[in-house]
Amino acid sequence: MPDAVVEGAVCGGGAAVDDGAVPDGPGGPSFEQLSAVADAVLYEGYLLYPYRRSSPKNRVRWQFGVLLPRNWVERDGPVTVGVAGSADSWYQQTECLLRTGGSDAVLRVRVRYLQMQHKQVEETGRDGRHRAVETLRTGDGTTHLTFDEAVPRETDLVVPLGDLLRRERTVPVGAAAGEESEPLPEGVGRIVRRCEEVRASTTLTAELLDDGLVRLRVRTENTGRAADPYAVRDEALRHALIATHTLIGGAGVAFVSPTDPPADLLEHVQGCRNAFAFPVLGGEPPTGRDGNTAPLLLSAPIILPDHPQIAPESPGDLYDAGEIDEILTLRTMLLTDEEKREARATDPRAAEILDRVDTMPPEVFSRLHGVIRSLTPATPAAPSPGPGAPAAVGGLAAERPAWWQEGGDDGLSPTTDPVLVDGVCVRSGSRVRLRPRSRGTDAQDMFLAGRTARVAAVFHDVDGSVHLAVTLDDDPAAELHTWYGRFRYFRPDELEPLGPPVAADHPQTINSEGQQAK
Repeated sequence: MPDAVVEGAVCGGGAAVDDGAVPDGPGGPSFEQLSAVADAVLYEGYLLYPYRRSSPKNRVRWQFGVLLPRNWVERDGPVTVGVAGSADSWYQQTECLLRTGGSDAVLRVRVRYLQMQHKQVEETGRDGRHRAVETLRTGDGTTHLTFDEAVPRETDLVVPLGDLLRRERTVPVGAAAGEESEPLPEGVGRIVRRCEEVRASTTLTAELLDDGLVRLRVRTENTGRAADPYAVRDEALRHALIATHTLIGGAGVAFVSPTDPPADLLEHVQGCRNAFAFPVLGGEPPTGRDGNTAPLLLSAPIILPDHPQIAPESPGDLYDAGEIDEILTLRTMLLTDEEKREARATDPRAAEILDRVDTMPPEVFSRLHGVIRSLTPATPAAPSPGPGAPAAVGGLAAERPAWWQEGGDDGLSPTTDPVLVDGVCVRSGSRVRLRPRSRGTDAQDMFLAGRTARVAAVFHDVDGSVHLAVTLDDDPAAELHTWYGRFRYFRPDELEPLGPPVAADHPQTINSEGQQAK
């Protein structure tokens, strides 16, 4: 089976990948299962509220997955590989494990990124010549602004796994230069959109580790050269791949979770080397017991959990990766007419956001307020103890009013309340070691595993769970964080007590829910 390569569209158009020309293969999953998440990655930070060119946050753009010409990136020395996906680089590398059950397995790889496109507004002079301007208003009252836009690019590669095990494959994934012009009404001027050439390639390498176990490497490089290595970043970006990320799937393969692998594959996963990319399992979350593998993998320049999803309540892309849709929508509604005119003139995508917000039906807006996706089963309450009776150690908390009722939080004191952690009384001032869970936790917490910290407070959620606020021992800003109340939060089962517990001011009995009787 020969390689199949389909490249993106010309300057000014959308991605023109013909999925029919690059089939998923028999039984292979479709990348459409990841499309919403992949688009959120592609446009992460592309245009932030208030969606206007004049907004300072929209003057410093293109922060994630940026692959620039190597001589520009390394003008002051080699680039350092770290955990920051926002670091500029000239390459991006993904390594992952996959299981295969036969010799007919086929891999499908899709590389996606944005190519910068400069939108220049030009005014027509009396002599018929055009001159560049920052802003131009036509007779119908529409304002047009000069701005840097972006064009989505995609390249697909389909290759039999057996062929890839015999030799690596390299394909071009760059984009050509281009220019197109759009006349404005009444001949007052025109809009000229220009793209500079982006030179890039992707190399696929596969290594057989064991029977049915393969390590796959996908490495995308910017192969161009900057004419001036010391040019400002905005100039270098014209030859860059922006928001670069990779989707991997195929037929007859299953990818191993890079963040939560089976115990017998942990050493192999730890041997994978990822640079400026964070691969996670894609597609729908598993319903069975085997949640360590999936038929899709997404390698993004931002940290995501396995099986990332966009909330179905989200009515459209706000260029903040589907986050806090309600508050962004409310803020957009509060823009003045003049601010909305500027936003519409800034970028066509900003105009789409305004149109969607202005015409949003009430029932759609109400869904943005929030939804409960899971509830912890309620534990039957113990019989209410008599007046003055303490709760038993390790038993249920003494019954108290629900949190929304008056007195629901009586007796709670985050800075003095204790909680049992592995049988040790832990409270404000206690030192602990962080042991974040491998599943269901914040993706950022994995980088804190094994670090030591000091407990600042014990908090009780409205659903009855307990969280401990901590500051890291080796954080030079720990005192400052404590001063303005910025902490990291962990459940008791994610902590390991260190040293003796902080002495109590007077005898007390506590239980596993952190309740005390004095």
